Amino acid sequence: MPAGEAPPGSARNALSDVPRVLAVDWGERRVGLAVSDPRGIIASGLPTLEVTSLEQAVTGVAERAAEVEAERIVVGLPLLMSGGRGEAAQAAERFADLLRGRTGLPVDTYDERLTSAISERRLREVGVRTGRQKGRVDQGAAVALLESYLMRLRAQRGPDEGA
Repeated sequence: MPAGEAPPGSARNALSDVPRVLAVDWGERRVGLAVSDPRGIIASGLPTLEVTSLEQAVTGVAERAAEVEAERIVVGLPLLMSGGRGEAAQAAERFADLLRGRTGLPVDTYDERLTSAISERRLREVGVRTGRQKGRVDQGAAVALLESYLMRLRAQRGPDEGA
């Protein structure tokens, strides 16, 4: 089998080199989730996890990664508007490290600045009041994070690679 080609029956699509990715918008009370389709084109929201501890968040995300057969996880990195790393970004990096250890999967962090704002705008555009819909906002933030991440992966592959 040529290098870089997935074996028959694997989760990878022969037309795409993008793995199935689980995106995580981590928070201390809620964890927004989204997953890519097998071709790495479409990001779909998953139910938001309600959590009371870091351990519960790690366990819940690890279980969901296994359920959707994720090959990679991307955790939103809440950078400061200046691009610096504050306490929230450091906490997200620790969370990503715990996930990496628990799942054995590659875990990336990715700039999530403005993903919640994008999510809230999208929800308002379809008539959803976001004040009491924090779980939907977190889910939408995970979708926005994953869409951006997938675009970066496709751009890195170049126009002649994949679908």
